[in-house]
Amino acid sequence: MAEHNRICSFEALLRWRHPERGLISPVEFIPIAEDTGLIVPIGAWVIREACTRASQWPNHVRVAVNVSPVQFHRGALHETILRALADSGLAPGRFEVEITESIFLEGSETTLKLLHSLRSLGVRIALDDFGTGYSSLSYLQSFPFDKLKIDRSFIQNLLTREGATAIVRAITELAHALNIETTAEGVEETAQLMELRAHGCSSVQGFLFAEPMSTADVERLFKEEGGVLQSVA
Repeated sequence: MAEHNRICSFEALLRWRHPERGLISPVEFIPIAEDTGLIVPIGAWVIREACTRASQWPNHVRVAVNVSPVQFHRGALHETILRALADSGLAPGRFEVEITESIFLEGSETTLKLLHSLRSLGVRIALDDFGTGYSSLSYLQSFPFDKLKIDRSFIQNLLTREGATAIVRAITELAHALNIETTAEGVEETAQLMELRAHGCSSVQGFLFAEPMSTADVERLFKEEGGVLQSVA
């Protein structure tokens, strides 16, 4: 959390270590997986694995999983999440689904119905890359999101462009008025953290705190630091 330097959640990241080509970026393989439909079984595995791992963490720590439009519309997402929660024993409130506005491009009524069904389970819903789409504000009227994730493009320019600062301030104030949490993505400098704190941002993520890590490293972090980010105190 931005105010207390406390770890409040982790975002599950998918990486592919090819035996010959080495580490392959998700930018390369995720679009292919979506085009072929393989993202559905891959995504289901990620959800199950994330719930299983998070069930071993302290009770105040959540796990967030990005869900693609293909999973959302063709992947029996409600059933997949329900089964993963039941099998792992993870409390629904500790699981967060991250979506982008592209999910609303296909059948907004069906999309809203599914979002409400997930919320009825107790699952949290976050709107990712907020501020980069065309109709974000209209979606805030249609569905009560738990969190808005402020796109890293605004954070990168936070200290150098007055416009970026104004946008971040406007997002945090809007979210506060709607009782929605905010997370700033891509925080890499202490000065950015201080600025975000000044604007009332709920939480932050980025290389300032840690680079992507394995689950073993996450568990080691909890044992060594007790869930407190000592480096940015």
